[in-house]
Amino acid sequence: MKNKVQQWFLNSSEESQKSFMELMDKTVKLLIEENYRATNPYSGATRKDIEAKVKEITNITAGGQETDAVMNEIKKTVVRNSLWISNPSAMAHLHCPPLLPSIAAEVLISTLNQSMDSWDQSPSATYVEEEVLQYFIHKIGYGENADGVFTSGGTQSNYMGLLLARNHACQRHFSINVGEHGLPANAGRLRILCSEHAHFTVQQSAAQLGLGINSVVKVRSTENHQICLKDAQKKVAELHEQDLIPFMIVATAGTTDFGSIDYLTELAKMAHDNHLWLHVDAAYGGALLFSHQYRDLLHDLSEADSITIDFHKLYYQSISCGAFFVKDRKYFHHIAFHADYLNPEEDRKDGIINLVEKSVQTTKRFDALKVLMTFKLIGTDVFGEMIDSTIQLAKDTAELLQCSSQFEVLNEPVINAVLFRYLPDRHAENQLFVDEVNLELQRYFYESGKLIMAKTRQNGKVYLKFTMLNPLNTLRNMEIQIENIKKIGDIITEKKGERSNEYSVHF
Repeated sequence: MKNKVQQWFLNSSEESQKSFMELMDKTVKLLIEENYRATNPYSGATRKDIEAKVKEITNITAGGQETDAVMNEIKKTVVRNSLWISNPSAMAHLHCPPLLPSIAAEVLISTLNQSMDSWDQSPSATYVEEEVLQYFIHKIGYGENADGVFTSGGTQSNYMGLLLARNHACQRHFSINVGEHGLPANAGRLRILCSEHAHFTVQQSAAQLGLGINSVVKVRSTENHQICLKDAQKKVAELHEQDLIPFMIVATAGTTDFGSIDYLTELAKMAHDNHLWLHVDAAYGGALLFSHQYRDLLHDLSEADSITIDFHKLYYQSISCGAFFVKDRKYFHHIAFHADYLNPEEDRKDGIINLVEKSVQTTKRFDALKVLMTFKLIGTDVFGEMIDSTIQLAKDTAELLQCSSQFEVLNEPVINAVLFRYLPDRHAENQLFVDEVNLELQRYFYESGKLIMAKTRQNGKVYLKFTMLNPLNTLRNMEIQIENIKKIGDIITEKKGERSNEYSVHF
């Protein structure tokens, strides 16, 4: 039995080493060959076809299968029907192509399998995470009292920002320790302010934290899709008049659709004057910390009480990888809990670091290694150039679209997102017609597998979106894609014009 099992675990035996090398070699070879083979970002397979194929390969047997047979099934069914996000024409969402150092680090992370909750499960990894966090704390401009923790991404980080702010507010306004006594009876008076373009996780977190979606007060945005400071001040005054308690304002440094960055300096002053916790969701825009040209857009980020940064967006890290930062580490006491078997209080007296004390997760991945290896191998100069090149390409693409009467561009790119819509000839004033054509355009290109772009709604209208994260994308590629959109848009318009009700376009 032992001889049969040991080949499936990494150990010093010859069988283990042979199995490990064989499986890793086959995996790497498969990925390289399929990447070369895949000229488009998607195969074009339908949902039903993929579902049927997946059902065929999930036949688990008692005795197992040969490696080549399994790898062949995975190749044909999973890999070939996955989204090749490294293809420059995959530009729908904040979904980045991972850098090679990050991919290599994933092998180390998975093989070492460190659990980042207690030091005795991650002896060196604990200090790597702490030092990487300190590097970013310095980059943000925080002082020596600041701290942070790696998270699964923006959702968890935003949740932690609201959690700490809520608990701090309950202590301040009601003298209640939520961790010990639960929410006070008057918690329903608490209010959170954010832009109408803030990420949905603000409302989601408020709901999960027992404050309710209605505790989130939406502030109007400017024409540049930034939070309106005057309206924010007005909302704060109105809440006080209603005997409600505004305790937090959430700023966004890189909105999902527009990449807009709120006025951080002015919001910091407003938060200070009104005793509000300022959380900055920089999940998207946090990478501008390394930009050579646009670093100033994050001026006064260090004034925030807490910050969200995602590394699996514009930092080109494999999913999942994010971080949460606080201006003062004392706020982590709101979530600290000591378990005798894991992080007893005597550990702290002995100077032992147990990261579980500042996380809402227990078992946590060693994701800091990906960030460390990336910057050690690539360096900050090249990384900054990568960021800047994608922003310039987005600006150039927006200009290309604006030069054609067949497109309406909704935003001047701040980071690298471009919102636009195709305008059918002779039907541009028919709102429903235009919406349906743009929806059909997005669907057609996804099903063709040639171009992956997103769709969204703004002011009740359907828009298409390029989220241009890939530094390997080119203006020539964008010229070709725009011409293709025009061509297919014309075909859809012509076919739809021949129908009076529902329509279907087949190519």
